[in-house]
Amino acid sequence: MKLLLDTHIWLWSATYPKKLSRRVAKLLTDPRNELWLSPVSCWEVMTLARKGRIKLNSSPQTWIAAALKAGPFREAAFTHEAALALTEVTLPRADPADAMLAATARVYGLTLVTSDDDLARGSGFTILKNEA
Repeated sequence: MKLLLDTHIWLWSATYPKKLSRRVAKLLTDPRNELWLSPVSCWEVMTLARKGRIKLNSSPQTWIAAALKAGPFREAAFTHEAALALTEVTLPRADPADAMLAATARVYGLTLVTSDDDLARGSGFTILKNEA
């Protein structure tokens, strides 16, 4: 499986793995699966840390560098093609980061792993919901 991690799934897998469902945790550790991460998630982590919405054990830049090094992530860049695909995904709430991740998942043929109910109710891309 080719899995694109939503930002909070990436954060949880690195810092709070108990927040992951048994199924998601198993899929993320299965070497047969490809784990993908978007630079949009790096931007989102830096933004959330700057706003005080998340606390990291180091600066956001240091945390991101260590987290990227720790995981076997492939880069799912937000490309021009993904920007154009924004018109092909639908979300119930206008969140730019979510829309960019959904469009990226669509373009790369990835399954977006998320706990976000708005993403789960979206269309035009494939999701795997982190559910207990």
